[in-house]
Amino acid sequence: MRIVAGEYSSRKLETLKGEATRPTLDKVREAVFSSLGGYFAGGRVLDLYAGSGAIGLEALSRGMDEAVFVDSSREAVRVIRNNIASLKAGERSRVLCVKAAAALAILQKEGQKFDLVYLDPPYARQENDRILKLLEEYQLLNPGARVVIESLKEDPRPDDTASIRFHKDAVYGITRIRYYICQED
Repeated sequence: MRIVAGEYSSRKLETLKGEATRPTLDKVREAVFSSLGGYFAGGRVLDLYAGSGAIGLEALSRGMDEAVFVDSSREAVRVIRNNIASLKAGERSRVLCVKAAAALAILQKEGQKFDLVYLDPPYARQENDRILKLLEEYQLLNPGARVVIESLKEDPRPDDTASIRFHKDAVYGITRIRYYICQED
């Protein structure tokens, strides 16, 4: 696996061994970031269920200022930290080794806000409706922020919330990518 574009373009990333995780393929990451506009003029990304950290690191490579990586697996967190160190992105990165909902509560208490949130939970343990509700309830999104959800193509679409609305989706093999936008007040 490698960074597709930007500051860290073509740099290789360590991945977790075994079948426990399912890294987002390079071609899917490229399609996602192209759909988001390709590059960013700053902002903050939250990479939930981060695995290797490839999504958050790709966002940093493409211009995001800061990234928060969340994974409950100690092994995944080790891999994420190794990848951050290999790219010398430590000053722009934070890693939390907790479950997604607990991370959102921590970030809410700190008054954090994000411009992009990527959800890629294990396909068998999707809790996307709950996470969207928490993102809204905890007010973790800046107006216009985008939420991207990766799931199996046949999984039901998570419901809109009062402020987080479905925008579009795309299918890549067995994977469906859904895009949501946080409506401005």
